[in-house]
Amino acid sequence: MATARTRPDLIEAGKGKLSFIERCTIRFVRATFNPGPVDACIRYLQRVIGSTWIHHFTKNLRHVYGLERLPQLSREQSLILVCNHRSFFDLYVVIGHLVRLRQPQRIIFPVRSKFFYTSFLGLFVNGVMSFFAMYPPIFRERRQAALNPATLDELAWLLERGGLLVGMHPEGTRKQDDDPYTLLPAQRGIGRIIRDAGRNASVVPVFINGLLPNNLPRQVISNFDGTGRDILVVFGHPIDFGALLDAPSAPKTHQAIADQALAAVAALGSEERKHREELEQRAAKPAEAS
Repeated sequence: MATARTRPDLIEAGKGKLSFIERCTIRFVRATFNPGPVDACIRYLQRVIGSTWIHHFTKNLRHVYGLERLPQLSREQSLILVCNHRSFFDLYVVIGHLVRLRQPQRIIFPVRSKFFYTSFLGLFVNGVMSFFAMYPPIFRERRQAALNPATLDELAWLLERGGLLVGMHPEGTRKQDDDPYTLLPAQRGIGRIIRDAGRNASVVPVFINGLLPNNLPRQVISNFDGTGRDILVVFGHPIDFGALLDAPSAPKTHQAIADQALAAVAALGSEERKHREELEQRAAKPAEAS
């Protein structure tokens, strides 16, 4: 799919604000999106290797609902998944399941630049854990915050070009209290990405609940020893943003789009709660019979 806009240059935009390591890591990952054997290899590794380990490490706990609601997309079309955020592994599980079902797009999800783009170890971890899905970097330090518009433009450019599966959290950061059914306020950056991608990308909400917040070894072990909590994933219908996608690109428009996306995710929380209650009731019946 062709795009009329020019691809933003994050290295040029970051002159004087990026360290040597940051320039090297951004340049390397950015280059992997150029059509050719490297991009093809990464797509293969994400689809075959990455999705396989995610599947086997969660298969005894994972329950997925709403797959019939997903749009049928070709390899050249883009899809944005908007998801609630309680664990570092939310998007790994959600997207890993879709890719295992042969969703053909290349996977990415924006990530904080710290560690993944500020050290060569971070680049290595990005490659091993996700095959460079953690892109583009989001800058949280004040001196680099001015680079984030270029990051959003880069993501919009990739979406408009097509063939991308992007996972994003409208909340922006993890919600760490004990209530999974209330969400943090939507951050308008995701509204800008959706608006700039326009009608070139379908936006699908998804709600996930049951993952441990940040303990990967314990999460994996609990999948096999029977101690894990059920992981429920509920997909919704594509979101219709209507006239908002044609509205002027402005903070008010971006916030309205972000709020609508988050509301669609929150609505799926009620479905997840019902499915979880049904699972718990079925699990209780054998115990009562014995």
